[in-house]
Amino acid sequence: MDTNFSKEDLAFRDEVRAFLKEAWTEQHAEERQARKTGVEPTINWQRRLYEQGWAAPGWPVEHGGTGWTTTQSFIFETERASAGAPDVAPFGLKMVAPVIYTFGTEEQKQKFLPRILKSEDWWCQGYSETGSGSDLASLKTRATLDGDDYVVNGAKIWTTYAQYADWIFCLVRTDNSGRKQEGITFLLIDMKTPGITVNPIKSIDGQHSLNEVLFDNVRVPVENRIGEQDKGWTYAKALLAHERTAIAGIADSKRNLTEIRQLAKQEHSGGKALMDNPVFQARFTAIEIELMALEYTELRVLASMADGNGPGVESSLLKIKGTELQQLIQALRMDVAGHYCGIIKGDLSTDQIGHDFADEARIDYMYGRASTIYGGSNEVQKNITAKFVLGL
Repeated sequence: MDTNFSKEDLAFRDEVRAFLKEAWTEQHAEERQARKTGVEPTINWQRRLYEQGWAAPGWPVEHGGTGWTTTQSFIFETERASAGAPDVAPFGLKMVAPVIYTFGTEEQKQKFLPRILKSEDWWCQGYSETGSGSDLASLKTRATLDGDDYVVNGAKIWTTYAQYADWIFCLVRTDNSGRKQEGITFLLIDMKTPGITVNPIKSIDGQHSLNEVLFDNVRVPVENRIGEQDKGWTYAKALLAHERTAIAGIADSKRNLTEIRQLAKQEHSGGKALMDNPVFQARFTAIEIELMALEYTELRVLASMADGNGPGVESSLLKIKGTELQQLIQALRMDVAGHYCGIIKGDLSTDQIGHDFADEARIDYMYGRASTIYGGSNEVQKNITAKFVLGL
């Protein structure tokens, strides 16, 4: 695999850097000054990407995609993370949109894709249920056909940003007679529909991003069904493969590791920088090497996808190793904050005293404990790898 950038790629990299320097630096400064919370900063950023024509690199060009090569997509992700700019929220642009433009009707494409692309509609994912997480096919939320509507009853849990969502894409049970992977249907549900209740779940990091979503006789038009009834598992598997590839978060892990290196060099304790500590150096270098190896795996997957192939079982490998490295990096960040006695905001019942790096390290560490669980637990991903790669 040739790892050298062409002249065209280098010119594209310069274009991306110039855009990020202007667009993200300006918005980031505004957000810090206004102390914006919730999803508003992400929506503003996605709309700025849309204005640039870069909101949906992975989409087909006819639906608003960029037409970038695999190398260009890799360059953009690397430069975005390096600049500290956030990734787009995945539920609309990276998850439900590919299902719609691959399996949806022309009417569904025309109705939903432009609004997703412009970030006019915010989406959430209705997959997990109590007792149906990694074993998603055991879901029990029921949809019964009644004329031109499905009537949905049940509950979804761990639904990220449901409190802001305009729409939710859901897997529901429409038949119990066959294998559990059969009889599942993929529905698009307007969150304003009567009968939907959103209950907040505050997670260990102190943030409110997760929710329980209850469905009580919620009527969903049949026209909002993706593909065939009882065939939703097929569409869900395609979505999950893309989700697991994205969860690896390699570009952002590289940025976080770079930040750790800088902090460990800059500040001193006892007249010595933490980066000069041999034990810390060994931990840092081991993670850096593993991350570099994973990046090459990601490039091979991207090259395969550019040839028209799906992510395949490699998505499980990326998810496993990517999330394990995220947790190692998060633990390393906590150790750096602890080494310099970083005060976490709120320790003294005030937001005026505190170390930004320490506070961010704590939040990421707490929430990051879930990364090896969501998107299909790593234990399940190892079983998938054993079955399809090793034939066990």
